[in-house]
Amino acid sequence: MMLPPVDRIKLSQSAKDQLLKLKRITKIDQWNILCRWAFCCSLAEPTIPSPIHIPADSNLEMTWQIFGGAIADSLIIALKQRCHDDGLRIDQETLATQFRLHLHRGIGYLTADPTIKTINHLIEKAVQLMPQA
Repeated sequence: MMLPPVDRIKLSQSAKDQLLKLKRITKIDQWNILCRWAFCCSLAEPTIPSPIHIPADSNLEMTWQIFGGAIADSLIIALKQRCHDDGLRIDQETLATQFRLHLHRGIGYLTADPTIKTINHLIEKAVQLMPQA
């Protein structure tokens, strides 16, 4: 197992509220699965997330292992590659900051997307974001 960017993930109240909306829409009831979708959605965006302060002011918290599950190491590699591509350092502090920024940005993107009304729409969005061979 690789060293994760964070041991525990604590979301902002705003992100928790957005995830509650996504849970209702998609019928996906696992926080970690929705968070993985959101994180990957943000990684697929070409722009670097804005360096904003994100409060950890909700009671929604999970470990990295719960967040990443069976693909935890792949998510770490994807984050490191994205930091490298963005010209950022690959130290623990940068990885932790970029992880939080990508996670919260992705949650915002998924919640704001008016085309996501079911789990099928979420899958369609993922297929659209996949690089074409």
